[in-house]
Amino acid sequence: MTPSFLQTPIEYLKGIGPQRANVLKREFSIFTYGDLLYNFPFRHVDKSTIHKVCDIQQEGVYMQFRGHVVGYQILGQQRNKRISAQFSDGTGTVELVWFNGLKWVEEILQEKHKDMVIFGKPTLFNHRWNISHPEIIDPKARQENNIPEHFYPLYNTSEKAKKAGLDSKAMAKLTATLLIQHKNSIFPEHLSKEIIDEHHLMSLKEALFNIHFPENQEKLNQANFRLKFDELFFTQLKLLKLKLLTERKFRGHIFAHVGESFNHFYHHRLKFDLTGAQKRVIKEIRADMGSGRQMNRLLQGDVGSGKTVTALLVMLIAHDNGFQSCLMAPTEILAQQHFANISRQLGDMGVSVALLTGSTKSAERRQILAGIADGSIHILIGTHALIEDSVVFRNLGLAVIDEQHRFGVEQRAKLWEKNRIPPHVLVMTATPIPRTLAMTVYGDLDLSVIDELPQGRKPIITAHYFERDRLKLLGFMRQQIDLGRQVFVVYPLITESENLDLIDLQNGYEAMSRYFPLPRYAVGMVHGRMKNEEKDYEMRRFSEGSTNILVSTTVIEVGIDIPNATVMVIENAERFGLSQLHQLRGRVGRGGAQSYCILMTKDQLSSDGRQRIQAMVSTTDGFEIANCDLKLRGPGDLQGTQQSGVLDFKIADIVKDEKLVAYTRALAKRILETDPDLSQPAHQVMADYLRVLMKSEKFWGMIS
Repeated sequence: MTPSFLQTPIEYLKGIGPQRANVLKREFSIFTYGDLLYNFPFRHVDKSTIHKVCDIQQEGVYMQFRGHVVGYQILGQQRNKRISAQFSDGTGTVELVWFNGLKWVEEILQEKHKDMVIFGKPTLFNHRWNISHPEIIDPKARQENNIPEHFYPLYNTSEKAKKAGLDSKAMAKLTATLLIQHKNSIFPEHLSKEIIDEHHLMSLKEALFNIHFPENQEKLNQANFRLKFDELFFTQLKLLKLKLLTERKFRGHIFAHVGESFNHFYHHRLKFDLTGAQKRVIKEIRADMGSGRQMNRLLQGDVGSGKTVTALLVMLIAHDNGFQSCLMAPTEILAQQHFANISRQLGDMGVSVALLTGSTKSAERRQILAGIADGSIHILIGTHALIEDSVVFRNLGLAVIDEQHRFGVEQRAKLWEKNRIPPHVLVMTATPIPRTLAMTVYGDLDLSVIDELPQGRKPIITAHYFERDRLKLLGFMRQQIDLGRQVFVVYPLITESENLDLIDLQNGYEAMSRYFPLPRYAVGMVHGRMKNEEKDYEMRRFSEGSTNILVSTTVIEVGIDIPNATVMVIENAERFGLSQLHQLRGRVGRGGAQSYCILMTKDQLSSDGRQRIQAMVSTTDGFEIANCDLKLRGPGDLQGTQQSGVLDFKIADIVKDEKLVAYTRALAKRILETDPDLSQPAHQVMADYLRVLMKSEKFWGMIS
């Protein structure tokens, strides 16, 4: 096999015509022989065991029997036509039923008392065992090919593919045809001989054969490991190689000193001591910004850990060195809150701060754009309005992106174009990211973690209430309000849904208003369909303490800071993801008083719902929550990582293969430290393969 073999169009394979080829391309992105070989089965069925008909005990389990057909009949007419056959192995009889391919089936069944093996899933119908569309196997023909069938592969398929005759069985047949056709060919290796020998890896050719049609369980395990090793190793090699290329290509502004603005704020305006974690992170960032290379750093920390004040201190370092900064937030509410807090904290220090959002009035916008262009505005805070072409900085030195996964790749990339020399980039997230996910998705970024909460913060008490406990909940809310505290109540829907049995916000608001009536109590409401002015008004009333209860959707999920709010009630909590529940919980506990998170659910919960609620009740550690969320949901949707293209694994699983993720990253790092260009002869095959992989991919370090 030549290296170009894997690029052979799939149309050239026997059994695939133009129509099937189009289906393979459209449904499975299989364009070439290589794509077909890397379309791995999702599991294997053991065909090494011959069962007895009398052993059938449960439905839905693949079983294999050897015997003969004792009789059959054709039933029904036209579309309802089917063949029903009685199959016996001497210990019992099972009915076989076919609805399609009847002509072919009848030809086989006409050979009376023919020894045959059947394979399928028995089901119970009218108190009798039957198998629909069993596979018929000729025991003699099974020996003709060298591809073993003891562990038979099952492939993912679709309704459209099945209509084109491309069910799991057909996919197995096509793959077998390709492997038989090239069983004597040479498969090009991607890994160096040194790595293969050092880790006792199966050859790539043998792995591809055994991942589809393994000789035995041990061979299947070895093939699995080899292909996972390849996938994870080259993922890490790509990320680390790109990081090296970025450091070489992009020089960064040198922030040579910490000056008057930073020192004055730190010593005279900072009203609390920084945690050890905050101090460590600032040192890491200072080292980056003084190195002469452009910084790309991810700052992650739990809700309330102090990321924003850390970012402000870094922006003051930029100011001391004569550079502007910007802070981009995903929502106007959060941008306005950042602006208000930072303006208040800086006071009369002489550092000019401006706010730019989609709702900024034209006259004010013109004034802000002029101030940004002439350098009189030192810190610009805003939403995606910051990346509009009309926003031209005089000398942008630092870009901070809050809750970066809320922005698209192209939006983040535009910040790079705001300066001739790209600004230093600090991306922040309040959702802690599991270590393996961070290594895999953000592997080309430097990582800082704030893993301490400020002193004096009391852990939030989380409790689970069922619908039957509602009166208990309302009594608790009244007790807290009478103590002078405030309450968030969050709903998953704005208006009632016919399809979902959920309590909606509008009904919830009316119920809360009845139970907590004026004039003694005041209830406010915020949701995404309201105009910005209306939302701002309601948020301001709640912030000032004019309303006791704020009924809301998840619009308050990120960044809202009301120190006097001590109770977060989440209705239909089972409908939320773990990370979202944790974010919502983080809206309380911002002051010194004891705070509570009440998870309200219906009385009956699914297994998945119970696990999520239990995880929330048992810990307030964001990293534990994130790990649990990763195990429950998988990595696909976490942190918007589907944008990166890095997690499109065909066989590896960053949860189950956590140790292998860490090991392959360390190995890739070790190789690049000694041979950063992969120019050594032993590394040539890896360099060639890496070039192919990197041609069309974007990575976080280039676009954060």
